[in-house]
Amino acid sequence: MDWIQALILGLIQGLTEYLPVSSSGHLTIGAYLFGIEDSDNLAFTVMVHVATVLSTLVILWHEVVWILRGLTEGKMNEAARFTINILVSMIPIAIVGFFFKDTVEEIFGSGLLIVGCMLLVTATLLIFSYYYKPKAKERLSVLDAFIIGIAQACAVMPGLSRSGSTIATGLLLGNKKDKLAQFSFLMVIPPILGEALLDVMKTVKGEAVFEHIDTLPLVVGFLAAFISGCVACRWMLHIVRKGKLVYFGIYCAVVGMIALLSAL
Repeated sequence: MDWIQALILGLIQGLTEYLPVSSSGHLTIGAYLFGIEDSDNLAFTVMVHVATVLSTLVILWHEVVWILRGLTEGKMNEAARFTINILVSMIPIAIVGFFFKDTVEEIFGSGLLIVGCMLLVTATLLIFSYYYKPKAKERLSVLDAFIIGIAQACAVMPGLSRSGSTIATGLLLGNKKDKLAQFSFLMVIPPILGEALLDVMKTVKGEAVFEHIDTLPLVVGFLAAFISGCVACRWMLHIVRKGKLVYFGIYCAVVGMIALLSAL
C-alpha cells in the first residue's frame, strides 16, 4: 500500500464510518480495487478505526464531558441513564464479538457478493425508516438501547452499515432525532476499539502486524480518517436532525447493485 492509496482509503473510512453507507463495505471495495493484501489491510484498518474513534471524541466532546460530570454526582440523573443505555447497547455486540464473529466471517466471508447484498439490506432499512412514522417517545428506554444494540451486532456483516442500522432502528422505535445520532456514535466507541484489538489478537497470533506496511501510509491514512471523520460526524448529526437518510439509502442501493454485478 502506498501513501496515495492510504489517503483515499483513509478518507473513505472517515466518511463512511459515520455516513450510513458501511465503512467495512467501502473498505472492502477499495481494497479490492487497489489489490491490497490482507496483511496490509489489517494494520491499516486498525489505525483508521482508532482515528475515527478520536474524531468522535473531538466532535462530541461536550456530550462526553456532560456524561462524566453527571456520573460524578453519584445519582440517577440523565447522564447516568444515558451511560446505562450505552452499556446495555454493548451487550449484543460483546456476545457476537467474543463468540460468533469468527463463525460469521467463516460462513459469509467479506467478498463483494456479501458486501453487495448487505448494502441492499442497508438501503432497505434506511428507506423504510424514512417513510415509517412511529409515535415519538420522550426518552430512549433501556429496551430501546438493547434493540439498537442488536442492530449494531448485526452490522458485523460487511456492507451492513453500523451507523445506518443503529440510527434507522432508533427511528423505527420512535426515538427523537436530535439525541439519537449522538447515542449511536458514542455507543460504537468501545466496540470499534474492541474489534480492532480482537482482530489483531486472533489474526496475527504474535506476528508484528505493523511490519507489513510502511509508516508513511499508516500516518497518512490515520490523518485522513481523523479529519474526514470529524467532518462526516458533524455533517451526519445535521443530516439526522433533518431526516434525510433516504438519499443514503438510494446510494447504498446503487453501490450494492454495482458490487453484486462485479462479483458475478
